[in-house]
Amino acid sequence: MSLILSGLFRDNAPLITASLLILALIIMRRYLWVDKSQRFQKSPVVIPSLSEPAKKLVEELVAVLPEDVILPEAAARFAQARNVYWDQQESERIPSCIVQPRSVESLSATMKIIKRAYDEGRHTHIKKDFGPGIRSAGLFAIRSGGHSPVSGAASMDGGVVIDLSLFNTLTLSEDEKSIEAGSGCRWGAISRLLDSRGLAVVGGRNSHVGVGGLLLAGGISFFSPQYGFAANNVLAYEVIIADGSILNVSATSHPDLWRALKGGSNNFGIVTRFTLRTIRSGPIWGGYLYLPSFQAPKILAGLHDVLRNPMDQHAAGPMASFTYSQSLGIQIISVSLLYTKAITKWPDCFAMFKPLWRFWSTCKPQSLTSAYNELDALSPPNFRQAYGTTTITNDPATIAEAHASYNRGLQAVKGIKGLLWTIVFQPLHPTWLRKGDPNPMGLQGCPDEPLVLVSYTVAWNRVEDDDLVHREVKSSIEEIEVFAERRGTGYPYRFHNYCAEWQDPFEGYGIAGKRFLQDVSRRYDPEGLFQRGCVGGFKLGLDDNKVTHVQI
Repeated sequence: MSLILSGLFRDNAPLITASLLILALIIMRRYLWVDKSQRFQKSPVVIPSLSEPAKKLVEELVAVLPEDVILPEAAARFAQARNVYWDQQESERIPSCIVQPRSVESLSATMKIIKRAYDEGRHTHIKKDFGPGIRSAGLFAIRSGGHSPVSGAASMDGGVVIDLSLFNTLTLSEDEKSIEAGSGCRWGAISRLLDSRGLAVVGGRNSHVGVGGLLLAGGISFFSPQYGFAANNVLAYEVIIADGSILNVSATSHPDLWRALKGGSNNFGIVTRFTLRTIRSGPIWGGYLYLPSFQAPKILAGLHDVLRNPMDQHAAGPMASFTYSQSLGIQIISVSLLYTKAITKWPDCFAMFKPLWRFWSTCKPQSLTSAYNELDALSPPNFRQAYGTTTITNDPATIAEAHASYNRGLQAVKGIKGLLWTIVFQPLHPTWLRKGDPNPMGLQGCPDEPLVLVSYTVAWNRVEDDDLVHREVKSSIEEIEVFAERRGTGYPYRFHNYCAEWQDPFEGYGIAGKRFLQDVSRRYDPEGLFQRGCVGGFKLGLDDNKVTHVQI
């Protein structure tokens, strides 16, 4: 029998190996889809010990907004409001309270109370930065979708978390040329509403990602080749600024703030509603290719070729991801290909990928909602998460070096439990970087040479591995940048949505772009509440000596 099995394996080794890998991939996908409650047991909430000023702030909020404030003592409700983050590390932070405003007026009242505490200077300001633009000290944090892995992006220990999840209304205009979306909405809800009407927006690509964080940082869309960044397609904003005033912001009303919000993050106020331009869109063609790791050279060459060829405005991708799974002990390549036009055959712009041997392909005509859901399934919640990003030109040697650096870094982290070590390459074409409404990102004058966005998205299980993962991500990004600088193939822009806490996306906006944002911040928030009192988000580097407030 053993001889028979040996002969069968020898004669069919490639087929058997492929079958085993496919089975492993199916298991991996099923593992990623497991409900978070099955993979993680939430630890009991330890109610934080608050200072007297912190207690006073909570008491004032409860007195004015008793229905909107959730305290740790209301264990079930507090846990439900707290355990919604994509990143496990954010869920571990314990705020003094969570405020879920039920109206714009309630949020305005919340901001007035917080601003008063800030202005009174009740607390000694302790500067404690995670990185160049991240502040951990402050009074409050803001959460839209809670999908950022940046430490303290949307939560904090011992402070107030303003949760925008109840701002979740969607209102399509009568002429169907725009849609109003509350900051608590997620992209999946928007696509489900618009799919049936043959409409879409230039928005996120993952159904579970929140509207607010993506749009305020820039956002890349499947429709970006046609219309530019997602932020460039926001017609208007409803914003509550530091003093509690409610502003309606557009190209004709507060145009400076309108432009600043297109990539300026949470530095100016809290956006409660976005008015988005709608576009006509039916079914699309697309999906993922899943390939063995030996196809890496051909995938990287294909990425280079797509960028070298004339841009097809309907082609979104390729977005090439290289992932090592510690639990399976294998590397997998996944390539997102999407064409935003109804077609039934493989698009010519992606022809170089069609003949590649692969495990399977999900590419087919489908709805946008279906495409959003597929990306969501590949980004499971409640792992510990880390990001990091850089930008290079479309140079084959630099692209290859980035992939080589990824493999070198893997050797240091390979044994980490539950590790998903992923590097992603996606095209940034200069033609679409300049499209849409004006923004402060400094890309209007970018060179005609195509760019490649390189980013890490890493997941793992254990807190004791945090430092090693963050160190290796940073080391690899720095290696890539050193190589690119020597070769003259680097580019200063850093995609805001993918930056790590030790990076500063505003430096990549250029001197003029950053100075513009600083001026707008001083105009609408002269005392610096959102610079020094609000944790999370990347800050603008205003002089800390001008205002010395606030730490709970």
